[in-house]
Amino acid sequence: MINLGHPIYELIGSVADEMNLETYAVGGAVRDFFLGRPCSDIDVVCVGSGIALAEAVAQHLEHTSEVHIFRNFGTAQIHCHYGGEKWEVEFVGARRESYQRNSRKPIVEDGTLEDDQNRRDFTVNALAVCLNKERFGELVDPFGGIRDLRDGILRTPLEPGITFSDDPLRMMRAIRFAAQLGFTIDEACLNAIHDNADRLKIISQERITSELNKIILSPKPSTGIKLLEKTGLLRIFFPEFANLKGVETINGRGHKDNFYHTLEVVDNVAAKSDDLWLRWAAMLHDIGKPATKRYDERIGWTFHGHEVKGSQMVKRIFKRLRLPLGDKMKYVEKLVLLHLRPIVISEDIVTDSAVRRLLFEAGNDIDDLMILCEADITSKKEEKKKRFRDNYQLVRQKLVELEEKDRIRNFQPPVSGLDIMNTFGIGPSQVIGDIKDTIKDAILDGEIPNERDAAWKMMLELGHKFGLTPVDGQ
Repeated sequence: MINLGHPIYELIGSVADEMNLETYAVGGAVRDFFLGRPCSDIDVVCVGSGIALAEAVAQHLEHTSEVHIFRNFGTAQIHCHYGGEKWEVEFVGARRESYQRNSRKPIVEDGTLEDDQNRRDFTVNALAVCLNKERFGELVDPFGGIRDLRDGILRTPLEPGITFSDDPLRMMRAIRFAAQLGFTIDEACLNAIHDNADRLKIISQERITSELNKIILSPKPSTGIKLLEKTGLLRIFFPEFANLKGVETINGRGHKDNFYHTLEVVDNVAAKSDDLWLRWAAMLHDIGKPATKRYDERIGWTFHGHEVKGSQMVKRIFKRLRLPLGDKMKYVEKLVLLHLRPIVISEDIVTDSAVRRLLFEAGNDIDDLMILCEADITSKKEEKKKRFRDNYQLVRQKLVELEEKDRIRNFQPPVSGLDIMNTFGIGPSQVIGDIKDTIKDAILDGEIPNERDAAWKMMLELGHKFGLTPVDGQ
């Protein structure tokens, strides 16, 4: 007998008994119980109406949000607090499914628990624990899911080619679970994913990207992304990233494989931050390299301007992948554009001027930019890695010193365009921008302090240079 460890399961079971419904906890909650992973999402299957069971359970709960019913799918969802914890419980009636070739939307019919377990994606997600009082805690495991959990193997309950062809999103889910759980995908399943890769094209981009984001958020994203590339899925929905792979050699001189380099950078960032968008910046930091690759007889392979090209590619990639096009996209664009700047600074004398400009352009994202740049150190030569890290430490130290002294982060010039127009009695014109830029450069180069009085004095001097005269009272 399995004790799932929380009274909410007993409550659901007692309500099911009152309604004479055979009822089970299935899927992720059961899997994660055996793996010792926390889980607040529960899937409940009953042989009957899942919607009716959800409505009845809700009446026994305090502080429950409304029951969300999805009649087209025969499911209902409750968000609630019970036993001191927050839960999201989804109820569905046991069903059997059949699919048509050109759609992943199944034809659904009422079924038995066996039918319901047959339609599950993987054996480890087909585990069911009975919640009815007479059989409470009884495990139903027809496909050896417990064995696969123990062995860390992902297999499908039925023939994998049929499973993945019927619902191609399961191919993305297989790779996502492999990345999240550190499991190995069974060889027959891996081959079936490769054979059915083109079927992914019938899946909406939003659902593909949702799984991709979960892979990127996994403890070691490279695990899942390598599987996406190996199975052919990556090239279908993210060809720009697949194009990073490979090494070209001319006259015995090759460049590093930017696909594997990028994955190492993403893993390095993942070890420091769980922020999805910083990880996306790592994913895309070298995305412009294939388009800028050139061979120079004197120095070998170059990728000049790849940071500019890559930043320009971000919007197109985000738009196609249905990623947000607002602040998150602009953040990634900025980090991709600036990711070489700390490297350039660290390789030269670390001047105040260069660091001020870096602070000005990065703003509040400077700390994330430094994480990305340090993650970009993937040289196999320990001496080179140590030199870069030591130099970055100098940059970091200078960043702290100058931020405290000059307040450059998110810097706004102490003199505005309106100030200039009012002082000299002029309208909008090019000269206003010239004066503002000159004052900004003087502050960033340390020629004047970041203070209004010093900036105002320079504004008057520049106005005189441009033939402008202050109006009365200025």
